[in-house]
Amino acid sequence: MVDQLGFASLGIALSLLAALALVLIRNKPSVPVVRGERLPFWAVFGRIAPFGASLSLASIGYGTLTTFITLYYVNLGWSGAAYCLTVFGVCFILARLLFISSISRFGGFTSAIACMTIETVGLTLLWLAPSTGYALIGAGLTGFGLSLVYPALGVEAIKQVPNSSRGAGLSAYAVFFDLALAIAGPLMGAVALNLGYSWIFFCAALLSVGGLALTLLLKRRANA
Repeated sequence: MVDQLGFASLGIALSLLAALALVLIRNKPSVPVVRGERLPFWAVFGRIAPFGASLSLASIGYGTLTTFITLYYVNLGWSGAAYCLTVFGVCFILARLLFISSISRFGGFTSAIACMTIETVGLTLLWLAPSTGYALIGAGLTGFGLSLVYPALGVEAIKQVPNSSRGAGLSAYAVFFDLALAIAGPLMGAVALNLGYSWIFFCAALLSVGGLALTLLLKRRANA
């Protein structure tokens, strides 16, 4: 689209999509306000923080891939980075559409653990990829794995606060995803500068393993 219509077409298309979203939600009823005593925000934040930390560790892979995959391809002399992003996005969306019910079926912890494992395999494959074919598989696995981490951990996180404070709980939880995206750029930029571009995916995989370990610990604590 940018090649054929110019860069401005991208902004116009995104604005139209945002306007379409407004049209789709304009008549949706608001969620009723739950009455009751509300916890102070920082109390809510403290209860959500362990789950948010796990989300951040897993989500750094998202920021790493979307920010650096083009530079990674250029560094290796490959072409077709856009296809890698497309495979990542398609797998991310399809996994949410097809497997979102697994959270209610198997539970948030089990779903998050399975997804983080798949994500870690995908990031490791990107780190070791000898060709673009392997990179595409790695990107697909990464997108598939990341797809349910946010909602799966969110289900368990929101259980930690009373119904009357769940709005604050969702806000606190979302902060950790934003934090992951903010960290990914400078952190992985430093890794690429000092170790090379392929090592950013190794570091992202290592952080995903950290998120996986924390999630296993939270599950064990919940079942105790």
